[in-house]
Amino acid sequence: MEKTWRWFGEQDPITLAMLRQIGVEGVVTALHQVPDGEVWSAAAIAQRKNYIESHGLKWSVVESLPVSEAIKYAGPDRDRLIAGYKQSLANLGQAGITTVVYNFMPVIDWIRTDLHHQLPDGTSTLYFDQVRFAYFDCCILNREGAAADYPEQLMQQVQALKETITEQEIADLVDTIIVKTQGFVNENFKGDVVQPVALFRQLLDRYKGIGPDQLRENLRYFLQEVIPVAERYGIKLCIHPDDPPFAVLGLPRIVGNTHDIEWLLDAVDSPSNGFTFCAGSLSAGAHNDIPAMARKFAAKTHFLHLRSTEILPGGDFMEASHTEGRGHLVELIRIFEALRPGLPMRVDHGKLMLGDGDKNYNPGYSFLGRMYALAQVSGMLAAIKNE
Repeated sequence: MEKTWRWFGEQDPITLAMLRQIGVEGVVTALHQVPDGEVWSAAAIAQRKNYIESHGLKWSVVESLPVSEAIKYAGPDRDRLIAGYKQSLANLGQAGITTVVYNFMPVIDWIRTDLHHQLPDGTSTLYFDQVRFAYFDCCILNREGAAADYPEQLMQQVQALKETITEQEIADLVDTIIVKTQGFVNENFKGDVVQPVALFRQLLDRYKGIGPDQLRENLRYFLQEVIPVAERYGIKLCIHPDDPPFAVLGLPRIVGNTHDIEWLLDAVDSPSNGFTFCAGSLSAGAHNDIPAMARKFAAKTHFLHLRSTEILPGGDFMEASHTEGRGHLVELIRIFEALRPGLPMRVDHGKLMLGDGDKNYNPGYSFLGRMYALAQVSGMLAAIKNE
């Protein structure tokens, strides 16, 4: 496997020189400075590519070329935005960058309720608390009909939480769910949003009346338009699964299980229509058998996210050590090394450790925590290579 690392551009405090020293071979990045919906120019792509190569690395994967919300909910600007997407793809292909990640999650890319969940060893990790998330949905967003989406026992716990939760905890939930986990990947949310809850409600409202079947058809429409361009330039488009892989906030979720992925890959039959196998996202769903899915979808997998989660009693989940949890990374590496050797992979969502928590890294993207994870995965790779 090619060892890659997600890097957020020249402003990232983790430099390319640092990545060379820890064994990284390829860079996973995007033009985060380009506003959502605008074309990635050939000049901007070349500048980023040349900068990476000047440090002895290669631009291995684009993560992500974002799909604008109006494409997902089929707004009036859909065709214009798709035309711009096709031009960005063409510009990437002409530059020789041919693995491109995207997602089709409405409004929100990934969800956690705690970015600093303390572990017994003094490190911290990302955490999803079912009760606090339901409280956010029912009592902060006040989403119409939200309570019906949760079991009665969980709603009783929400009622109990209402009696004890503090104003600071409420503010932290809003900041974590809406701003911090989205701001660095989603143009909808930035740190200077004055009323994030109000904006969030507006974004949710755009999906009223859109269920999973309609969202799938919107995805099919998008793929039918962009896949011919991808084919022309040998680009592999790799959709990222939903994180977490189950329904949230009344929004349709369509890439969370085996059936969903089968539909996606059949929707447009093309070598360019592929998958990002994110073991962390998929393993957060109790319904998913991760090794079985790896075997089934290896042929259409073009990029790997090697991380793992642990589902706790009551449905909470958290990031697990890369050697533990439901991701079964040792087995995944065996499967992909046998069936798809040479795939780019990156470790993901490292723990906060040894002072990382004070450095204001993007959530889930610490340096020392990910370096530790890369060392763990490198050991697995070496062991499996010599089995």
